Amino acid sequence: MPEPHSDALVLFGATGDLAHKMIFPALYAMARRGVLKVPVVGVAFPKWSLAQLRERVKDSIERSGGITNQRAFRHLLSLLRYVGGDYNDPDTFTSIKTALGSRRRPAHYLAIPPSLFETVIKGLGAADLANGARVIVEKPFGRDLASARELNRVAHLAFPENSIFRIDHFLGKEAIMNILYFRFANSFLEPFWNRNTVASVQITLSEDFGVENRGAFYETAGCLRDVIQNHLFQIVALLAMEPPAYRGYGAVHTEKAKVFQAMRPLTAKDVVRGQYAGYRKEPGVAKRSDVETFCALRLFIDSWRWAGVPWYLRSGKCLAYTAAEVLVELKAPPQLLFADSATATDAGNYLRFRLSPSSAVALAARVKRAGKEFVGDQRELYLAEEQPGAELPYERLLGDAMAGDGALFTREDAVEAAWSAVEPVLEVHHRTCPYRRGTWGPREADALIAADGCWHNPKPREMSRC
Repeated sequence: MPEPHSDALVLFGATGDLAHKMIFPALYAMARRGVLKVPVVGVAFPKWSLAQLRERVKDSIERSGGITNQRAFRHLLSLLRYVGGDYNDPDTFTSIKTALGSRRRPAHYLAIPPSLFETVIKGLGAADLANGARVIVEKPFGRDLASARELNRVAHLAFPENSIFRIDHFLGKEAIMNILYFRFANSFLEPFWNRNTVASVQITLSEDFGVENRGAFYETAGCLRDVIQNHLFQIVALLAMEPPAYRGYGAVHTEKAKVFQAMRPLTAKDVVRGQYAGYRKEPGVAKRSDVETFCALRLFIDSWRWAGVPWYLRSGKCLAYTAAEVLVELKAPPQLLFADSATATDAGNYLRFRLSPSSAVALAARVKRAGKEFVGDQRELYLAEEQPGAELPYERLLGDAMAGDGALFTREDAVEAAWSAVEPVLEVHHRTCPYRRGTWGPREADALIAADGCWHNPKPREMSRC
């Protein structure tokens, strides 16, 4: 039987930055599609009026693309409620209960700092607002293994595991979902998708901007915690997992968790941390900060399929270009019959997933040039996948959580296993290496991958190989 749909959305942190930038535009998109039909109760500390919340929602939508459908916009405003109050005050939760009226299956979205999770969850439990409800938890899911376990313990004070939805908005992106589909909908991949044929895997998530106004937050996180341990690890899991036993999100979660559990714990020599020039002058950043704005690592998955295959992950701010790509490098043929194959720097075949800013899949193979000589060039078979009108990540994830569909969310055991892999280097690591803005990070990252080639640097229109 299908899960019952949530009959209301309670948004804690309604006056915050996340709600303004991501959640309100997603709710408007849901209203445009005609799928948002339940009350939305905003909750936050300021004693705002409903008119103030509506004005905040209007500003959010205008900044994210404009109000293109007045009917949908008016419908969204009609669904809004607001409760202002302290999360430590039981009266706040009594007011939420009043605002919900006869609704008994709300989805509670905690778009608030993790330090407030326990307070809110206890308040929901004490006010009988958790029974039959769901809770949506915004990342980060802790900052190390111990805090992740504590966060899970707190969530389970009032909610069973199947009612806890841990959001990683990256998993709501169409291009990320396509990795799972592409892998298991196509039979030609399986014969070479293993240690016998794959030489290495690279994953890059680069941004050409800095921390902007989030310096104080970044001082508590850093690139390893903020991006690699969650976003990039999720991509690794989709690429490395075994075929699920059946079509269902429980089976997918099980196989992803096995990938995290098979990750070899990182050591300091597997990690390069970098910091862009000028980071220490950003507002909220310590003058002698050693927090990394760039991180590259070499990872091994000790499973039958991937034993010995190096996975290279990197992400950073103030890099040359904003993009996300995966490059699966294949081994060279066992016998090099043609001279150019032995010397060409682009001799190896590869499979490339372009995740952003555009979306595509490309397969590279060598093709002979015209003439008597047996020389050729590497060419890509390129499949563009742009799908206009695709759902926004938060739109999809909010809709799924309210419908009880956990496919695109993260399970407790996977969260803890992922933290276990990075735990050894969270505190024991080398100091950050400086790098200039607009580059691809510190030179030490090139040395990390040198034994297996060089980094693939994404560009707007074409591949860039060393």
